Amino acid sequence: MTHAYNELYLDDAMLALGDMLEFAICDCGYEPDLFFSMFLSSGIAEKFGCGNPKYNGGMSGVELASEVVFLTTGNRPNTPVIQHESHGKEYWAGWIMAYYQWHSGLTFSDMAENGLSVPEVMSMYILHEADEIKFVESADEIIRRHKKEKPSKLSVVRKARGFTQQQLADASGVTLRMVQLYEQRQNDISKAQASVVIRLAKSLGCEVENLVE
Repeated sequence: MTHAYNELYLDDAMLALGDMLEFAICDCGYEPDLFFSMFLSSGIAEKFGCGNPKYNGGMSGVELASEVVFLTTGNRPNTPVIQHESHGKEYWAGWIMAYYQWHSGLTFSDMAENGLSVPEVMSMYILHEADEIKFVESADEIIRRHKKEKPSKLSVVRKARGFTQQQLADASGVTLRMVQLYEQRQNDISKAQASVVIRLAKSLGCEVENLVE
């Protein structure tokens, strides 16, 4: 498996993300989903997830939270830093999400879009004393289940264009059965022949990237 960045940065990254969520949620009073969406939209999540040493080793969790708030609101939090006697589910959520992002190679945005939200992770706090791989297994299952329940990109684009599956098959020259299999994810469209995906995209008037999962 290819991890997101060099393991040398992992411990610092886990500590920083744990401290960031603890400070933002417990001390500053941000709702978990709101702050995490700010983390994503600030651009820091992408840089952190790529192993940029400025963010996942060079800044403390409090500094990260302050930078996220500043980049998304124009202001910095003036909340004093509280020294917590022990860490709770907020800290653990950031700590283990940093581990999972490194382990899986997924982006934080992918994790959130596929059901691995901060509240969902916090609800799994019972795993905080278990080996990290136990969380990885549970998180993988959440993402698999969420992807299975979520309409495929091909289905979403086809319906937005007003095509039936049969009409798309006729227009693209891809068989109806193949269209169905791609939409049901029984066949992985990202592994389809390039010419097939190009014909589908051309028929739907979109880019190949709009169809590949």
